Amino acid sequence: MIRLLKLEKQSPMKIILTGYCCIILLGGLLLTLPAATRSGVSTSFLDAVFTATSATCVTGLVRFDTYTYWSLFGQLVILALIQTGGIGFVTVAISLVALTKRKIGLSQRFIMQESVASPQIGGIVRMTKFILLGTLLVELVGAFLLCFRFCPLLGLRNGIYFSVFHSISAFCNAGFDLMGILEPYSSLTSMQNDPYVNCIIMALIIIGGLGFFVWSDLLQNKFRFRHLKLHTKIVVSVTCILIVAGTLLLFLFEQGGKVFEGKSTGEQLLCSAFQSVSPRTAGFNTVDLPSLREASLFLIICLMLIGGSTGSTAGGMKTTTLAVLFLSIGATFRRKKSIECFGRRMDDDTLRTASCVMMLYLGLTILSALLVSSVESLPLLTALFETSSAIATVGLSLGVTPTISALSEVVLTLLMIFGRVGSITILLAFASNRMGAPVSKLPLEKVQIG
Repeated sequence: MIRLLKLEKQSPMKIILTGYCCIILLGGLLLTLPAATRSGVSTSFLDAVFTATSATCVTGLVRFDTYTYWSLFGQLVILALIQTGGIGFVTVAISLVALTKRKIGLSQRFIMQESVASPQIGGIVRMTKFILLGTLLVELVGAFLLCFRFCPLLGLRNGIYFSVFHSISAFCNAGFDLMGILEPYSSLTSMQNDPYVNCIIMALIIIGGLGFFVWSDLLQNKFRFRHLKLHTKIVVSVTCILIVAGTLLLFLFEQGGKVFEGKSTGEQLLCSAFQSVSPRTAGFNTVDLPSLREASLFLIICLMLIGGSTGSTAGGMKTTTLAVLFLSIGATFRRKKSIECFGRRMDDDTLRTASCVMMLYLGLTILSALLVSSVESLPLLTALFETSSAIATVGLSLGVTPTISALSEVVLTLLMIFGRVGSITILLAFASNRMGAPVSKLPLEKVQIG
């Protein structure tokens, strides 16, 4: 696969973008086959590509209910796309090369480094093996645990299949589900009061969203916080803060609301915790999202845009981006020249990159929401929810995605690709490979801010 892309003639960013587009196109073509649907009728190319994009970009936005519309063949295609997109197509390609005992060159290693956001090229093949084995182990454990709930409910064969499907979907932060067997488009609402399933799904989402390099660091240092790398400390700290804060705020916002009617305090906290974890960026829901209050919906939009961590199966702006921006605010108030955290200093490039990522995500999300709102005649908050879900590769929806027009469908498709491949990767993919000649610095002049 990698040789077909002519590595020596393309930048790693172009290869990553091209690879995802090729997988989406292949998945879309397979989903157009009559055998991919239960009815035996071919799906339109646009709808098939939208579904393939949602699966490959581990988003979860759907035009059709996954269980009732797609056949077993179609569901397996979607599952394969989820797994490939979750761990990264470059990881899969490098692994196939490694299995053939062929030597992995420097160019392939550099592409792998860019694909998984590795801080260094050394040990990248070993990290690839860790990613594959870790993914397989976590998904198998998740599927095994889910079997104890799904097998009694659906029978042995369906129970095992549902357990494997939902374990992969949760770990890859995809949000696709087969609970249409009970009610179409219901996600996990039928299990909203089941702590066992909720906790397993949340654990899989969090494990996948922390990132492979974070888990490698945690295991190497035996979870001793003071020995962890700065990246790991920031990711773990911000993740915990977001989960706790999101849970408490959703719990408070929905007091007296329709969603919590007839629920005990424990059930309310469970629903709040799940909806705090899932928007970053899994896409499952255990409550009826349109019934949430506007404050809760806006909070979920914020959680979706933040997303998971760099080098993970999650999307969004990433927890490290949020941390750097807030730390820069703190440094400005304290009149410090550099950003400091946990006894370490960050360089200026980190802040510039974080600012660029934030502005790209916010700009595209808002502009797309305005377009979708205008085309579909939707309230702006509803359109913003859908576009945030797409660009952050979440998959939560207020129920409008199955009914949108072709133009809005294309917009959401492009947002999903942008969110999965990454804003910086896409920018560099279209940038010139030639470095400009060094020039002297221009005259300095101050600009008033604030």
